[in-house]
Amino acid sequence: MTWQDQQLPADHPPVRSGGVGVLLVNLGTPDAPTPAAVKRYLAEFLSDPRVVEIPAIAWQPILRGVILNTRPKKSAHAYQQVWTEKGSPLAAITAEQVEKLQAMLGEGVQVDWAMRYGNPSIPDKLAAMKDAGCERILLAPLYPQYCGATTATVVDKASETLADMRWQPSLRVLPPYHDDPVHIHALARDLDRQLEDLSFVPEVLLLSFHGMPARTLELGDPYHCHCMKTARLLEQALARPSLRFVTTFQSRFGRAKWLEPATDTVLAKEAAKGTTKLAIAAPGFSADCLETLEELAIRGREQFLEAGGEEFAALTCLNAGEAGMAMLETLIRRELAGWI
Repeated sequence: MTWQDQQLPADHPPVRSGGVGVLLVNLGTPDAPTPAAVKRYLAEFLSDPRVVEIPAIAWQPILRGVILNTRPKKSAHAYQQVWTEKGSPLAAITAEQVEKLQAMLGEGVQVDWAMRYGNPSIPDKLAAMKDAGCERILLAPLYPQYCGATTATVVDKASETLADMRWQPSLRVLPPYHDDPVHIHALARDLDRQLEDLSFVPEVLLLSFHGMPARTLELGDPYHCHCMKTARLLEQALARPSLRFVTTFQSRFGRAKWLEPATDTVLAKEAAKGTTKLAIAAPGFSADCLETLEELAIRGREQFLEAGGEEFAALTCLNAGEAGMAMLETLIRRELAGWI
């Protein structure tokens, strides 16, 4: 007879154990498209030393004195243009991914989601999973390309959470999957479908990745290399000789030099040099969000058309579509090997 089989004292606290959990994690979102909510979100996001690698003693006065008193209003307006009845697009899509993945994996695994910044938080969700009996948890940052400012900071927050737990669950982390054949196949399959459905034939497919300061590459961060490899493999997989592929980086912030070429600059240059039909995709994002729906689909379109372009299409991310969910199931099942 093991200790588990022995009769517990009547006053023994209830304990759940033996479960397996999967926690999908995305970057984050404000709770509402309002300046106040955006300010709270940006304060957390831009205070992360992995996101802004400037000593706090120099950065915090700038953040608190200037940025948080000017940027929230502008960002809130951008969020208002893409907000849905279900709330933030990123939150709504991530929740849908969880619902579908739960159905795929079955009752033997508990699937949930969290945001690195904002709600629901990683600490709250890890604690809830542990309370529900999950002794083994797969932490799945939904960033195909590894970066210190994305994947690493998710692991940082999870580690901080475990540091405060007396009874820690075992933790695994989904590795970056930028060059995984399953990921490349899903992207190619989904983008090929979308390209076929367009009312025009684009001359250029612009692959836009989120930007990072150029010094991150110099300091050894593999993000730029991961992005370039994803782009190269995706071009090979799509196999469209008549389509010209261009890789760019979006969302510059501040005065520092960022990874180039910049998406907005390339959009204007392509139109100026005679490109009339262009499509844009964001293979570094697992779900559509402010950066794809507002920055690319709305402002990107305006930039291209105002510079002389004629036809523009912003292609959607994998989201909770068939190709994306098949990819997620394969990646997650692989990492759960031995647990289920």
